[in-house]
Amino acid sequence: MSRFERWAVWSTSIGTLVTGVIYVWMKYLLVSADPYAVVNHPLQPMVLKLHILVSPLLVFSIGLVALRHIWRHVQTGMRDGRRSGMVTLLALGPMILTGYLIQAVTHESLLRAMALSHIGLGLLYGVGLLVHQFAAGGKRVRAERAKERRGRRRPERRRSGREATLSP
Repeated sequence: MSRFERWAVWSTSIGTLVTGVIYVWMKYLLVSADPYAVVNHPLQPMVLKLHILVSPLLVFSIGLVALRHIWRHVQTGMRDGRRSGMVTLLALGPMILTGYLIQAVTHESLLRAMALSHIGLGLLYGVGLLVHQFAAGGKRVRAERAKERRGRRRPERRRSGREATLSP
């Protein structure tokens, strides 16, 4: 993964997770003093909008690393972080699907089931991504892999002085 890809995945994951956790806290754990209030906190609608704005960027960033990181490691059988990566990846699809369905479903009990599933899958994704960072080795392993890749590169063949003068 490039530095930009890593930054994209982590920044959008953190942004989505933080706005999601704050929204859950405001919607389900806070109680408004006004019995007729539609929201439990004045910033609740803004936090929801931020969550809805940042989450498609998360989907984009995962798509950005899908071939170069995820698919390549599945194909090569990479062992470091495989379980945590697969758990995170398997939580991602249903998390995205339930996130979209929450906005479309109107039946009360189905909406509640979608919301609870989305919350659980979102937390699983966040924990899975954090565990994956440590299971895959983090900076140390990335540095070792980069050093290994540099060692595998073939050095360019230099021409001797005589060959350089003879060539057109």
